[in-house]
Amino acid sequence: MNLRIRPSRILLALGLLILTMIFIAPLLWIASTSFKTNNDATSLPLSWQPHPVSTQAYRTVLSTSSQTPVLRWFFNSLLAGVINAVLVVAVDALAAYALARLAFRGRRIVFGTVIATLFIPAVVFLVPNYLIVNKLGWLDSIWAITVPSAGGAFGVFFLRQFFGALPRELEEAAVLDGANQWQVFWRVVLPLARPGLATLTVLAFLTNWNDFLWPVYVLFTPEHLTLPAGLSTLQNAAATNYPIVMAGAVVASVPVIVLFVAAQRHVIASVAQSGIKG
Repeated sequence: MNLRIRPSRILLALGLLILTMIFIAPLLWIASTSFKTNNDATSLPLSWQPHPVSTQAYRTVLSTSSQTPVLRWFFNSLLAGVINAVLVVAVDALAAYALARLAFRGRRIVFGTVIATLFIPAVVFLVPNYLIVNKLGWLDSIWAITVPSAGGAFGVFFLRQFFGALPRELEEAAVLDGANQWQVFWRVVLPLARPGLATLTVLAFLTNWNDFLWPVYVLFTPEHLTLPAGLSTLQNAAATNYPIVMAGAVVASVPVIVLFVAAQRHVIASVAQSGIKG
């Protein structure tokens, strides 16, 4: 048996190990700091190991204090992320299927217009969206952080490419069996597009979960804040309790990790399938 290992493989493994450490090091530092006291976190020289190990930051974060209702912010973000992901998938799937399969006048112009919005910075829509939300009476509510981003151009583009790679023969067979357009979409296309839908769900949830700027503008009551906006209130110009901020960051990362682990199979399948020409 030839047990020789090529130098190129060793270099590749070493490079991957270095990249892994670069990405993991900040996460390890966050976790380490969350178990420190505030004096230990700000003392020099900095140390990876807490001296002593303290869980006070987590007790503060997980408490029901009105000053730091982190659990309330956590559930606000979780609810907003779920609602927004459902809306994004529902709206974008319908629009993408129409642009991929339905023949109507001006389809290319509509699709080009949708793609053109991807090149516009998101901050440009801040004031128009605020005025619309204010007119609807949605300020300081869950709808303000879920509905405005329900129709994303990226989701339409992504699912259109995915639908376009699906074989038309299955849809034609369903039509011959008496299915109408809606039944073809619901019973044939959506089950085949499950990896793409799962990927878009994950991306939509993470985008809403990590959003900071928009919730700061439209949410005013402390109990209504989402986690990124709420955690920013834990630090001020005079002093910052770093263990509490880091403990909040650890709590915020849990749903992201769980979601990625649960959906990674669908994400990988979506990336592989989206590159296949139909």
